[in-house]
Amino acid sequence: MAAASGAHSSIIAYEAEQRFLDKGKERIEGSVNKLLSKGKITKEEADSTLGRINFTTDITALKDVDFVVEAVIENIDLKKDLYGNLGSMCKPETIFASNTSSLSITEMAHMSGRPENFVGVHFFNPVQLMKLVEVIKTDLTDPAVFDKAYNWVGDIGKVAVSCRDTPGFIVNRLLIPNLTQAMLMLDRGDASINDIDISMQLGAGYPMGPLHLADYVGLDTCFYIIEGWTDKFPDEPAFVMPEILKEKMKKGDLGRKTGKGFYLWDGDKRGDPAI
Repeated sequence: MAAASGAHSSIIAYEAEQRFLDKGKERIEGSVNKLLSKGKITKEEADSTLGRINFTTDITALKDVDFVVEAVIENIDLKKDLYGNLGSMCKPETIFASNTSSLSITEMAHMSGRPENFVGVHFFNPVQLMKLVEVIKTDLTDPAVFDKAYNWVGDIGKVAVSCRDTPGFIVNRLLIPNLTQAMLMLDRGDASINDIDISMQLGAGYPMGPLHLADYVGLDTCFYIIEGWTDKFPDEPAFVMPEILKEKMKKGDLGRKTGKGFYLWDGDKRGDPAI
């Protein structure tokens, strides 16, 4: 989105491993080509967008950037290692922004060694279609840094909302317990995958059912969110780990990204229920 907006002359896409970089590049190119095939952008715009992105596995390429958006999986140990490296390497004025959907922005801000330059910028899937971005501030965030991050969201064509650093921010604090309840219904045998999703689509006007959405988001992402919440807030009744989610994690059935979760998947195309 940042590349397509024209707000930046150059963007660096970094992954630690080449296989993940190649996969990310393929998805970006696929999204751009899909817009091109639908006539939403011209060939020149597509080429210009892709031309602004430099793909690399060399983390030192980030040392002189102005703004870092991190989208590591919801595992605080992985983020800790990354921010330790970035904090010691990037120029002092670089702003760090985590795309976490559930982890503490304050905790990561301290990991970076520059908490005043740290914010959350939480995008939603599919990023190319979803307009909302939650911009998260901590008690330590420099107001000028927060304003830059908030305005940047508008510059790339998204709609920003502000939230303090609270578990799940706005959307996931409301959404994840909803997904969890759908999984708990499966644990109890209350209803089938198909009937749960159809019910929320036709009865509540959802564009997709909660189990379909969980697959799309990634069951590993859901697992790590709930695990973090239940560990830190054991007395909060809204935070519960479903048994079926534990089973999916053990089997490696993580949803769309692995081709199987609550549903079977062929790329981004959802198939029949997997169980």
